[in-house]
Amino acid sequence: MMKVQSRKKVSFSWTDAEKIAEHVRKMDGLGDSRREQYATLILLAAASGLRCSELLALRGNDLDFNASTIIVDEASDQRTSGKIGECKNSAAYRTVLLADSEGRKAMKALKKFLEVTQSDALVFRSKRGGPLLETTILSQCLYPALNALGLPKSGFDAFRRGCNRRWELAGLNPAVHRQMMGHSSATMTSLYTGEISLQDVVASVSKTFGNKIDVLEIMETEAAA
Repeated sequence: MMKVQSRKKVSFSWTDAEKIAEHVRKMDGLGDSRREQYATLILLAAASGLRCSELLALRGNDLDFNASTIIVDEASDQRTSGKIGECKNSAAYRTVLLADSEGRKAMKALKKFLEVTQSDALVFRSKRGGPLLETTILSQCLYPALNALGLPKSGFDAFRRGCNRRWELAGLNPAVHRQMMGHSSATMTSLYTGEISLQDVVASVSKTFGNKIDVLEIMETEAAA
């Protein structure tokens, strides 16, 4: 039963992330800088597949906009007020390449958001320069946005799962894929894929075989059943 539940976990696609970020930029009750910070964080989460703890520990000097890479070498411990420390495990220490269209868009948004890139200051930080808390981001931003958009309630892991699925469907080499996700085994990476939606199945089959009409007819028939 747990395996079935694992396949059914919420996964946000890049399109979902763009919709959420767009909504966040218009949310009342948040200042302009905070809205832009949260929107950028959401896009980067969806494009990079980084854990929330890794995103909240990023520093300016971890980013290379020319190479489109992000170095992951720290994590924010949300159990101790966001204290910055070691990563989850040895596999979590990695360099993530954001070379696909989604990654390039996220890096562009991140560069626009940042004023100083080559510094040891946290990228996503409080007004005092300290680490942000995921619980605050969820309550102030993500949950209200998901509710307004009619999307299922979930945390940042849903963006990580969506990125994992996107990379897998794109045919990324399994070893590279595993390293980019920061997983220690292929089994863990496969758990993050979950159940692939019919829409993604149609897109993949159409790309491979070119039989768009037949596949779309199957999709329409199943939807009508």
